[in-house]
Parts: sequence; structure tokens; C-alpha cells
Amino acid sequence: MRTWFWTLLLAVVAVALAVVLRSHTGNVIFLVSPWRIELSLTLFVLLVLGGFVALYVALRVLSWLLAIPDRMRVWRGHRAQARDHDLLERGWTQLLEGRYGQAEKDLTKLLGQTRVSSRRVLAALSAARAAHGLGEFARRDRLLDAAREHADGNTGLQEAIATVAADQLLDQGRAQDALAVLTPLQEGGARHLHTLRLLLRAESALNHHDRVFTLARGLMRRNALSKVEAESLIDRAGAARLRAAAASGTEAWRSVWKDFKSDERVLPEIALAGAMAFESAGEPEEAARILETAIPLHFTPSLIDAYARCDADQVPRRLAKAEAWLQKRPTNVDLLTSLGMLCLNGQLWGQAEHYLQRSVQMRNDARTHALLGSLYDRLDRSQDAVRHWRLATTATMALPVLAGDLALPPADTNADPAHLDAEGEYSAYPPEFIPVSAPVEVLPTSAPADYVLDPDARAIEREATAALEPDPPAVAPARGDIDIEEYFDSAPIPVPADDAPRADYGTPLSGTAGTFESEKRNDDKSHLPSDKQG
Repeated sequence: MRTWFWTLLLAVVAVALAVVLRSHTGNVIFLVSPWRIELSLTLFVLLVLGGFVALYVALRVLSWLLAIPDRMRVWRGHRAQARDHDLLERGWTQLLEGRYGQAEKDLTKLLGQTRVSSRRVLAALSAARAAHGLGEFARRDRLLDAAREHADGNTGLQEAIATVAADQLLDQGRAQDALAVLTPLQEGGARHLHTLRLLLRAESALNHHDRVFTLARGLMRRNALSKVEAESLIDRAGAARLRAAAASGTEAWRSVWKDFKSDERVLPEIALAGAMAFESAGEPEEAARILETAIPLHFTPSLIDAYARCDADQVPRRLAKAEAWLQKRPTNVDLLTSLGMLCLNGQLWGQAEHYLQRSVQMRNDARTHALLGSLYDRLDRSQDAVRHWRLATTATMALPVLAGDLALPPADTNADPAHLDAEGEYSAYPPEFIPVSAPVEVLPTSAPADYVLDPDARAIEREATAALEPDPPAVAPARGDIDIEEYFDSAPIPVPADDAPRADYGTPLSGTAGTFESEKRNDDKSHLPSDKQG
């Protein structure tokens, strides 16, 4: 639209100029001694316009030529900026994808080649985050130091460096170092939500309950924390504050309790700590009111158990409240156990047994069995008490099942044959009795030999054992190990009382006694040692 406007304007001017020049004919004379130049007015106007255009073009061309170095510098700057942006974009993309190695490589390259200080700080911080993801904490610290060097006193960049460093230190578990980094920011007036969240993480890790309570309150008020997370932090920190103040032995816990808001006093841990504090101060009615307010909102076993621990004069009121809760939750095991405890405190034995039996039928709980054992012990039902105490033990831990003895029973060797008669038959009578009370000589033992490194150790040990031990008594070998022919050739044969053959020896002998004795002498001669023969 703009181009069309200027084109139309120039056309109108040209037409108007042509009309004027046509209606006003005249000459223009230039007297330049010794020359006289005469031109028509139309030609003069055209020459002026052409000269103006030529001069304008010449000046523009000259300006363009003189601006070449600046344009080249700007062009190089744009190219470097595009290259830096490409590296930064690629590095951040890889960092978000979790490819920390390649991301650190590209970002470190950007740190070395860029000339812009802010871009160097950004590259160093990004590379430090990638190194932290790789677990290279020493290299991460060097990159953070490089980022601080290139910050050049820029407050915004220094806060960014401190925030990144604190976040990574918290991930590493160094809460004290992270708090040291964040403290200057807090003193300098930094109230960014991310900085406050990091401060909350550091204070919570260091168990600074006062600071955690204040920070969690502030962040929840600014909707920077979810309600569930904020209430959990406030509950834990507030209960710790209240218990610490109550443990000091002074009345400082009352001021801490007054500092809580109404919706904070019904949180489980704060309500439990407050009830314990009032109970210790001798105000059980106030402790009961606190628990009665908190239990309908947070029906937790710890609150119910604390409500059941009371003196006998508090039992009727608390028992009525607990039974009202039981009507809404008839299958709540913890509530049934607490009712049993209340009945035990009030010596209502039948009701206590009823509630505890209902509870133990729903859940095999060691505490419930122990309460039943105490109840039955109080009622002189010792067998039931012992049974429930045993069940409490088995419910607490898994007792091992003792395996049966897998070894075979010892064999009865009283009727086993142990003697061999002359004919190779085993005798039926038992071996001679050896008294058990006879002293047994214990031989000295030596260290076990290494049969692998010392092959001769086995033979040496065998010889030493044979030298120390007495000769073992003769034991009849097994029947299968006896060569009957060898036995008859070597064993002495007793001389019979008469020459008549014996019926129990099997086949009768055909020879006489003299023949038998001569055969015996021949056998004895055949068994003489070889060195006496010949």
C-alpha cells in the first residue's frame, strides 16, 4: 500500500511538472567567462533532477562501500549468535531428554566459543546441571565456579547461580552447604518462590522445625505448596516444636500451643503432642477435648490409642465417645482394641474380652493377644493367658519350625555274630561285654596336614598315628572277606579229644589221628618263612 501511494504521488508530480514546463517556455543562460551557456527551462529542470538523482546514488554507493566492515562485523556476530543459539538449543534439548553426556559436551563447547558473558554463565550453569546428572560432582563444582567468574557482579546472574547450586547440593544430600548458599539470598531480600522452596527443603533436612513451620505457612498462604504437603510439614514441625517446649520443663509449650491456628490444632501429630502436654500438666479433660476434636477429622491409630490411655475416672466419658465412633466404624480393628483397653482400665472384664476377641478375630495382632493374656491372667485363667501370650509372640515374629531328625536310628547289634569259629561259621553268642565306665585314653592331636601342598604328609601322619595308638584288638572280618581255603591252610586246628570224627564238623574225616597230625606238620612246614627254607 505504501509503494502504491508513493508511485501515484510521483506520477502526479511528473504530470504537473510537465504541464508547467510546457506552458512556461523560457531559457536559462549561464555566463561563465569566456563561455555563455543557454539552455531551455525544461532541459535545465531535467538536468537538475538527473544531477540530484546521480548525486544521491553516488552518495549511497559510497556510504555502502564505507559500511562494508561494519556490515561484515554485524554479519559475523549474527552468524556466531545463530551458532551459539543452535548449540544452546541442542544442549538444552538433550539435557531435558536425559542425555547428559552429549548435553555437557555441546554446552561446554558453547562455553568455550561464545563471547557474551551472560551466554557463558548460562552455558556453564547448564553444563553443571548435566555434570550433576552424570554424578561428576567435582566437574560440576568447577563449572559453577566458572559461572561465578563470568557473572561480573550481575545480581540477577548471581542469584541464578546460587539457586542452581543450592538445588544440586540438596539433591546430593548436602543440606548444610545448600543453606550456606541460600542464606545470602535470603538476607538480600530474595523472596522468589523457588528460593523459598529450596530453603524449606534445606531447613527440613536439617530439622530446623521453627524455620520449617514458618516457611511452610508462608508458602501455603501464597499457594506455592499443595495443601496436603503443607499440612504434613506444619504437622510434623509443629509437633516437634511443642514436644521440645514441653520437654524443657517450663510453661513455654502453652505459648507454642496458642500460636497454632484452629485448623492446625486438629492435625494428627500436633493434636497428639498437645494432648500429651496437657495430660502431663494434669489436665486430662483438656487432653480429651483435643483428641475428641481431632479424631473425627483424622481417624488415625495413634490418636485412638492415645485416647484409650487414661485413668479410671476418665473411662466412662471416653468409653461413651468411643462406642459412638464404633457405631460408624464397626469393623475398625484399632478402635475395637482401644475399647478393650478402656474396659481394662475401668475393670470391665466382660466388655474388655468381648471387644478384644472381636478385634483379634479380624486381625492377628500381637498387642491384642497380649491384652487378652493380661486380662485372663487377671481372671486367674492361666492356660488362656499363656496361650494368648504365646500367640502374641508368634504374631510378633516368625518362629522357626524345628525339622525332624532325618538320621536313621542306630542298629541293634546285640544279636549280630562277632566271632568266627574254626570252620568259618559265625558264633551265635554275643561279644564279650566291655564296661562303659572304663576310662578311654585320649591321644594328643596335631594340626591338620595340608595334603595338597605336602604329598608326603598323609604317610607321615599315618606312621605317627600308628606309633601313638596301641594295637587294636582282633576283630573278626566280614564273612565275605575271608578266603576259606587260605584260612584252613594257615589257621591252627585244635586237636580233638578223641579220634572219632565230630558230627558238627560236617563230613567225617577218613584218616586216623596220626594221619591228621602228619598233615598238620606238613602244613606248618609249608608256612615257614622263605629265609629258613633250603
